[in-house]
Amino acid sequence: MTQKPENLITVVDAGSQKSCVLVAELVDGVLRYRGHGIEPSRGMRKGLIAELGPAAEAINRAALTAERVARATIETAVVGIGGTHVRGVNSRGGISMGSRMREITREEVKAAVDRARSVALPPDREVLHLLPQEFILDDQAGIHDPVGMVGNKLEVNLHISTCSGGVAQSVITCANRAGLEVQDTVYEGIASAEAVLSADERELGVCIADVGASTTELAVFFEGSVAHTAVLPIGGDHFTNDLAVGLHVTVEEAEQLKQIYGHCVVTAIPQLNEIEIGGDLSVGNLGGGNQARIIRQRFLAEILEPRARELFTLMRDNLRQGGVLEALGAGCVLTGGGAKMAGLLDNAESLLRVPARVGHPVPLSRMPAELAGPEFSAAIGMLLYTHRTQIRRASEEQGLRAKLKAIFAGSF
Repeated sequence: MTQKPENLITVVDAGSQKSCVLVAELVDGVLRYRGHGIEPSRGMRKGLIAELGPAAEAINRAALTAERVARATIETAVVGIGGTHVRGVNSRGGISMGSRMREITREEVKAAVDRARSVALPPDREVLHLLPQEFILDDQAGIHDPVGMVGNKLEVNLHISTCSGGVAQSVITCANRAGLEVQDTVYEGIASAEAVLSADERELGVCIADVGASTTELAVFFEGSVAHTAVLPIGGDHFTNDLAVGLHVTVEEAEQLKQIYGHCVVTAIPQLNEIEIGGDLSVGNLGGGNQARIIRQRFLAEILEPRARELFTLMRDNLRQGGVLEALGAGCVLTGGGAKMAGLLDNAESLLRVPARVGHPVPLSRMPAELAGPEFSAAIGMLLYTHRTQIRRASEEQGLRAKLKAIFAGSF
């Protein structure tokens, strides 16, 4: 196995159903796929780590597979954070630079952001992201980057994404036990947006909903910036469990039925359609000793549609409470594994009253087709987010070095 190249980026998406480790390399400024590993998740409950040992083992197995495919040693990684403990809040703050006009530098920008972030948070909360929405320079709003401009009062509207410190530390500890040093953490809703949203959608106003197994992560963009983040306690597993209870079948059978025959709109299914349940749906024969039954296909939709309506009613209320429901000029984008459920888009459009589409991640160079599904949006988005963050930090460091060089040159 080759040594670890400096230009490798590795991300870990540990969800309720699967643990995915994805590796890419930077070649001439472009991300290129190198390898990935996927393992069924263990030790997870409702999107959170319930047992460190099994969860770490699943990540470790996925990482070993990714190493073998990439033919490189993986030592560090960026991990995704999701779950109902993630919350977002908007804040405003700024600095005054005296009566004389001054040129705005990165130091002033950082000071304004620090002032805006100084909101009272409970002791168990940690900041995941500081996301400037706009800067206001001498009452001139709508500025995205004030560096180089001149003024004497700089303010910033800031979105602060926070998470439970204990839950975040559990994810980091889990990755460490799997042999990975955690470089950074990323909110999965922001990561998914990186992979599926266009610049026009971000500008016009859009809500991305990553429908995972246990939760649905939301992020709303308006005028190019994050306006709202939240997590809803409903995911694809809730639909599956509803079927399992309503049809008196196992969770595995319910998942198969959902994927093959499920629909979230009752009237979309012909009244006379019937299906056979109680056997192995994938091969068409019966097994397990269960009596085969014939039921109306509409019965599945009658179970699934109320749950879909509950999800989007919760989403609508959350967006209204966050003051962004009327800002969705580009509509709603559903991604994540749960977004593939038939009829889910119809419910989104009906209850949110905006156009909706399923978001697939942008493909990486040399990426296998199996990673093109919406269930991999968060993992691919983490790669893109990390790449963009590295570019920004490198640019800032380069500017600082140039400034220090000029200072020292002027001293002699």
